[in-house]
Amino acid sequence: MPSRNRRLPRDVSWPLTPTDIRAALGEQESDLTHLNFWDRPHGDGTLLHAEWLPPVSANYGNGIHPDLWSSVHIGVTPLPAAERAGARQLLRQHALPELVAWIDAARSAPETWALAPHSRSWRLAGSATIHRDDWQPYRCPSM
Repeated sequence: MPSRNRRLPRDVSWPLTPTDIRAALGEQESDLTHLNFWDRPHGDGTLLHAEWLPPVSANYGNGIHPDLWSSVHIGVTPLPAAERAGARQLLRQHALPELVAWIDAARSAPETWALAPHSRSWRLAGSATIHRDDWQPYRCPSM
């Protein structure tokens, strides 16, 4: 993201760019997702977060607009700028392909799954990435 568009202090950076995410998702899927670049890091180390918004017709008029039903919101959180290159490589190599698979699974999930909100988050764990589902605690990778 160009520095003129940044909302971050100089020593902080986002590990992924919109181009990284759009390239991983493909052109058609990019149109069905919403990207957010947060200006504060998560306390638990989350760098990439995706949320499934279910179709909830009971909320129409007071809640989520139908255009957002069955869509995915993706958020990227910042980290220290010195850690950006390593984090970007790991996220592009591991987390983005997992994100694409998660979105594909969400789009073809059974109705019972698709009618509930879901999320998946990724963070670094040494030289790997780990994920969690639906705000559960992160689990250490098995050795």
